[in-house]
Amino acid sequence: MAIASFMVPLGSPVPAFRLPSVEGGTVSDEDFPQAAALLVIFMSNHCPYVRRVEAGIGALAAEYAAEGLATVAVCSNDVVNHPDDGPEHLREQAERAGFDFPYLVDESQDAAKAFKAACTPDFFLYDRERRLAYRGEFDGARPSNDVPADGASLRAALDLVLAGKGVPEPHTPSLGCGIKWKPGNDPV
Repeated sequence: MAIASFMVPLGSPVPAFRLPSVEGGTVSDEDFPQAAALLVIFMSNHCPYVRRVEAGIGALAAEYAAEGLATVAVCSNDVVNHPDDGPEHLREQAERAGFDFPYLVDESQDAAKAFKAACTPDFFLYDRERRLAYRGEFDGARPSNDVPADGASLRAALDLVLAGKGVPEPHTPSLGCGIKWKPGNDPV
């Protein structure tokens, strides 16, 4: 069953995070001080909604990096019950999809709770001041349709944010697989 993202209030500050990367080392919200915008994407390897758009995410992130966008992906899924979302499989996904940004592991699931992430994929775009400017879908592509996975919705938001403008409501929620919470960890 598909889950829609929670629509976190615009203007919310980016939650602090420091998480291990699948490539080694750690990455934090403070590692991108010069970035004009920060995109945090909650993803997984196994979810068909993510797989449908993952190559588009890789292409969009690479394109907008040249304009000052910093991107990080976070996997918060319970890997005991969903081993396809373990770090080795996330590395494979990053290679397959052309991700040229850090892919982080949220084993405690604290980051997912802090961001109020609900599904994979779930997109959180923060402006230069690290205030939430957009939360919503990548585009209209879903596993059940032929809509191009070009990131049309996120691109429109990025263009506004990088121009120093707000992203007018309404934002269409992202839709995907629910985060696979560890037993007793589901915040709802």
